[in-house]
Amino acid sequence: MLRWLRRLLTVSVTVILMGVWAVTFRPTSLGGPATYITVSGQSMLPTLRSGDLVVLRERSTYRPGDIVAFRIPAGEPGSGNRVIHRIVGGSGAEGYVTRGDNRTSDDLWRPRDADVLGKLWLRAPGAGALLPRLRAPLIVASAAAALAVWLVFDWWKKPKAEE
Repeated sequence: MLRWLRRLLTVSVTVILMGVWAVTFRPTSLGGPATYITVSGQSMLPTLRSGDLVVLRERSTYRPGDIVAFRIPAGEPGSGNRVIHRIVGGSGAEGYVTRGDNRTSDDLWRPRDADVLGKLWLRAPGAGALLPRLRAPLIVASAAAALAVWLVFDWWKKPKAEE
């Protein structure tokens, strides 16, 4: 009975965590609400540092003071690249005025609502530098092998006969 309760608890916690991930942290590329960006450069010091992982959420409107990431609009130098800076003025219809916290002049770009990927929601200091290492083939294969071993030897282990 205790083993059955432990399995039920494990499955319940796993389902809850997967639900939280799906509703809160699932990337937009998988139909979710979150965009992930690794900060590079020093334009947002001291607020954000190079190597920080930033999670962004889309909003219906953005205001001055919001830290947002956006794609540089088409036809402008660097078009398509992603930038994370603070809104200091403008509007979504006319184009936002943005600036890095470590800069004294405004950006040349004027992203509109369609260019904005989202507003800063969470920041994980230094985690962005760790992500490429976690995606290395050896790490992924090791994690898959560990999961397989755990599933085979623990999850479906036959219960011991009662003595």
